[in-house]
Amino acid sequence: MSTAVVVGSGPNGLAAAIVLARAGHEVTVLEAADEIGGGVRSATLDGVVVDHCAAIHPMAVGSALLAGLDLERHGLRWRWPEIDCAHPLDDGAAGLLYRSVEQTAAGLGPDGSRWRAVFAGPAARFDSLADDIMGPLLQIPEHPLALARFGAPTVLPAAVLARFFRTRQARALFGGVAAHTFRPLHYPMTSAIGLGILTAGHRHGWAVAEGGSQAITDALASALTELGGKIHTGVRVTMAAQVPPADITMFDLAPTAVAGILGDRLPRRTARAYRRFRYGPGAFKVDFAVRGPVPWTNPEVGRAGTVHLGGDFDEIAATEREIHAGRMPRRPFVLVGQQYLADPTRSAGEVNPIYAYAHVPHGYTGDATEAIVAQFERFAPGFADRIVGTAVRSTTELSVYNPNYVGGDICTGAKDIRQLAFGPRPTLAPYDVGIPGMYICSAATPPGPGAHGMCGANAANRALARLRHR
Repeated sequence: MSTAVVVGSGPNGLAAAIVLARAGHEVTVLEAADEIGGGVRSATLDGVVVDHCAAIHPMAVGSALLAGLDLERHGLRWRWPEIDCAHPLDDGAAGLLYRSVEQTAAGLGPDGSRWRAVFAGPAARFDSLADDIMGPLLQIPEHPLALARFGAPTVLPAAVLARFFRTRQARALFGGVAAHTFRPLHYPMTSAIGLGILTAGHRHGWAVAEGGSQAITDALASALTELGGKIHTGVRVTMAAQVPPADITMFDLAPTAVAGILGDRLPRRTARAYRRFRYGPGAFKVDFAVRGPVPWTNPEVGRAGTVHLGGDFDEIAATEREIHAGRMPRRPFVLVGQQYLADPTRSAGEVNPIYAYAHVPHGYTGDATEAIVAQFERFAPGFADRIVGTAVRSTTELSVYNPNYVGGDICTGAKDIRQLAFGPRPTLAPYDVGIPGMYICSAATPPGPGAHGMCGANAANRALARLRHR
């Protein structure tokens, strides 16, 4: 029997391990931490369940890999809020994103037909499009015409595409999702991730995992062990000699970490690219335990699983420019999760968990807690009075919690044009590290961040194909 070793147990590492185990390989996963999951872990705060990083899963719920594993049999249950995402504005209005394109369009007034024009077709074809957009961008597409129609707007800066919409609500709603790129919104291709998330959400919804995102990790681990795979925690790999010999070795690690482990074994070009891999701005995370609901000025926001706090599109664009330049804005963009609305099991009586992180400069050493609370107070006066517990995780603490999050970069690398298109290095084979049998499968590779596991699945399928042709 052929053997495989996977270093790292995030969703991509576990996905790679499952694909390899299903192909008949003897698989061992090595995890440095005492618990598995990477960014897909949960914990308790004052009796309520909070997600450490990955929290809302529009790309995972429709993942071809996860859907094909029958993870419900392993305890995974998806739950959906009434409203997927809300973006409140200072005048009390809000852009509201529903799973339904039609329902979303109906709430956007004069922009309804424009929202429908951008998203209705791609959402209806998303499952076919996913075959192409959930893999390397530079490949022969399976559905070239559909991909071309979808892909044309993705090359635009988000600031340009936002002008297609007339209302402040539609522009802000699109801008808040586009800001998930952690890039200045006037840069080319900053529309890509926003369009991908919105299209996936309109097809499958912005789901949460019942009981916390840890349920995704636990289900993947259960599926792997059922296939005979082994997982060892507390095993930190820092040099090549610590990696057991295997026919296939997968690294669910940041490129700089892979370069540090493999050292002189890497081809010179790969080593140079990995060591020069660029990281983006960071996240500053605060989890709140709150008595009762958040007192949003607009009550519709209280029905949304995700809330973006950042003002109108121009304000979002300005704050993203600031953090990219290394300056902390007074009013940072804040992503809020109200997962308990879809999954009441996370609450404890009248105390509810509220998830939040602010976009901050890479490696930011300050405390953004007050700025985050101030953004809540801006759109939900009285929020601070309802807080009964907090847990703070700075950019430094995020990078300790998960070493892939260098400088607090929860995307595992800047999603600029080159790294979005190629991954860690300019090549048509983004998962290859240049050493026979060794591959990188972290979120630094296509299709990028999320609990979808497709980086790992793609890398594992590449490894299997290469092994068959030896």
